[in-house]
Amino acid sequence: MDIRILYEDNHLLVVVKPPDMPVQADISGALDLLTYLKQDLKVRYNKPGNVFLGLVHRLDRPVGGTMVFAKTSKAASRLSEQIRNREMGKTYLCVVQGVPEPLKGRLTDYLLKDRNSNIVKVVNPDTRGAKKAVLEYEVLSQAQGLSLVEINLITGRSHQIRVQMSHNHTPLVGDNKYGNKLRVGAVPSTNKDNQIDNRGRGIGLSLWSHKVEIKHPTTKERMLFTSSPPDSFPWNLFKQV
Repeated sequence: MDIRILYEDNHLLVVVKPPDMPVQADISGALDLLTYLKQDLKVRYNKPGNVFLGLVHRLDRPVGGTMVFAKTSKAASRLSEQIRNREMGKTYLCVVQGVPEPLKGRLTDYLLKDRNSNIVKVVNPDTRGAKKAVLEYEVLSQAQGLSLVEINLITGRSHQIRVQMSHNHTPLVGDNKYGNKLRVGAVPSTNKDNQIDNRGRGIGLSLWSHKVEIKHPTTKERMLFTSSPPDSFPWNLFKQV
């Protein structure tokens, strides 16, 4: 496996997370990104003992894209503070079914997570345990009944983009958990790589961590890290990607 490194210095490690790779060890037993990167640092720098690598933000297992890790405890603390203060900018790309109305807008919902089923639902604001979720979106392009959407995440709730876009009647392509049903004609029948049925099974979740903007933990310089989704369906329907 080859993990692409976008940036590295004594304080930061910024990489492109592959889709369907857990960020940290889980019950599946699959190789996780954190373990892989620690081992890579150990080998590349010939470090004895355990290697520190701070996990300051997460991506769901099916999601790929830009991730920032801290190489020192001081960097981890300062990056975590940026997240708490909403100073870390996170921009995602996703492909949804249909066209969000209006083409540019802001979604505000209250979400509640069922930890037993790992499913998040939109609930009334006065529901006990509900957390406010806010995102801004803009439709960048449309093709074959699908839309390429840029998401600016204001809050960082579990499954937030998936749940809010589904609740907005435009679920993400490949998201079977939150109501994915690919419309007839959305998939070009001439493309043999699109081995899916009418529920979209066989397509990975169409959600990508496109940009992460932070303030460097020591120099205080604003830094922007960007990665693009793979050149495969449904991303390859859109020239902007």
